[in-house]
Amino acid sequence: MSKQKLGLNTICTHVGEIIDEQFKGSVSPIYMSTSYQFDDVDVKRYPRYFNTPNQEYLSKKIAALEHTEAGMIFGSGMAAVSTVFLAFLKTGDHIVVQNTLYGGTSNFIREEFPKYGIEFTFTDGYEVSDFESAIQPNTKLIHIETPSNPLLTITDIKGVADLAKSKGILTTIDNTFASPINQNPIDFGIDIVIHSATKYLGGHSDILAGAVACSNAHMEVIWNVAKNLGGSLSDFTVWMLERSMKTLALRVKAQNRNAKKMAKFLSQHKDVKKVFYPGLKTHPQYELAKSQMKGFGGMLSFELVEGLDAMQFQKELKLIKSSMSLAGVESTVLSPHKTSHSLLTQKERDSIGVTDNLIRFSVGIESKQDLINDIEQAIAKIKEKQLISK
Repeated sequence: MSKQKLGLNTICTHVGEIIDEQFKGSVSPIYMSTSYQFDDVDVKRYPRYFNTPNQEYLSKKIAALEHTEAGMIFGSGMAAVSTVFLAFLKTGDHIVVQNTLYGGTSNFIREEFPKYGIEFTFTDGYEVSDFESAIQPNTKLIHIETPSNPLLTITDIKGVADLAKSKGILTTIDNTFASPINQNPIDFGIDIVIHSATKYLGGHSDILAGAVACSNAHMEVIWNVAKNLGGSLSDFTVWMLERSMKTLALRVKAQNRNAKKMAKFLSQHKDVKKVFYPGLKTHPQYELAKSQMKGFGGMLSFELVEGLDAMQFQKELKLIKSSMSLAGVESTVLSPHKTSHSLLTQKERDSIGVTDNLIRFSVGIESKQDLINDIEQAIAKIKEKQLISK
C-alpha cells in the first residue's frame, strides 16, 4: 500500500501498525523489551536510540500524516523542541523566534540559550517583514507557531519559509494547535515540524509525548543529538499513542465543527469582550488561515467583559473542566497567565496580549448546546454573586 494514495482516516488507522505475525491480532502488539540482540540483526535496537519496534512504526504514521520522509517520537513536546533546537544551533549562532509563542518554549530559550552562547531575537510581530527585520548575519534558524498559543494568531507559513530559503536559513514550526489534520507545513516549505503529541495526537488527556517530522537528512542530525539527550518514550506510551491516533482525524474534525460554533456563540454574547478564533471572518488573518489550513482547529480564546472575574467564571463551570492541558475529547478552559505563560513576567505577557482576563478554551466533542448551557449558567452565577456582594 502506498501511503500517498491512502485516505486520511486510513493513514490514521493503518500506517505504522505492526502486523501480528504470530497470533494474527487486529491491533499492533507491544514490545516492552529494553534489551535486544545485537549480532546477526539488521537493526541494533535500544530504547534510547528511538528504534524499538513500537517507536519505529509509530514514527512512520507521524511522517505519513505530515507528508515527510521521517518521524520521531519524544518523551514530551518540550523534549522535541529542545532537541531540535540544540541539534541545529551552537555557540555563536542566532535564532529568530515568533513573539506569540508557547510560554514553555519562550522560557526555554530565555533561560537556557545564554548558557550555550546562542543568541536569539523575538520578533516584534508575526508578519513576514517582522521576521526579515530580525534576521542577523549569524541567523541559522527561524521558529514559528501558527495558530499560536493562546491568541490564535496566524503566521504566513509559505512567506516565512520562502524568506528563510532565500537566505539559507532552516525553519521549524510548532504545529500542535493545528494538528496534521488541519495543516501540513512541509507542503508550504517548512523544514521541520514539531508537535506536543500530548495534545491532539494523543487526544484523551492521558499521554505525555512529543513528535518531530522532517526529511531523512534533517532527522539524522536530530537523532545524533536525541540519543545523547535521552528524551525517548516508553513503549507502553508509544503503543497507547498509536492506538489514540487511529481516531485522530475523526476527533479533530468534530472539534473543528464544535469550536467554530462556540466561537460564533461567544462572539455574539453580550458578556464577552473579544474572541480569538481564526475561523471567524472577523479574525484579522481569516483569509490567510483559510489559505493554509484545511480546518480552523478546536482551540479558541476569549475575554469576558470588564467586571466579570475570569477565574471565578471557570470555577462555576460544571461540564467544562478547568484544566492545565488541551485538545482532549473533553472541553477544558484555563487562564494562560497562570499556566502556559506563568513563567513570563507581567510586562512580557502584557506585550503579547496575554491579559489576566484571557481564557483559553479547548473545545471537545460534547454536544454544542450542553457547552453553551454550561457557559451561560457560569456567567449567570458570577453576575448573581457580584450583585449579592454589592
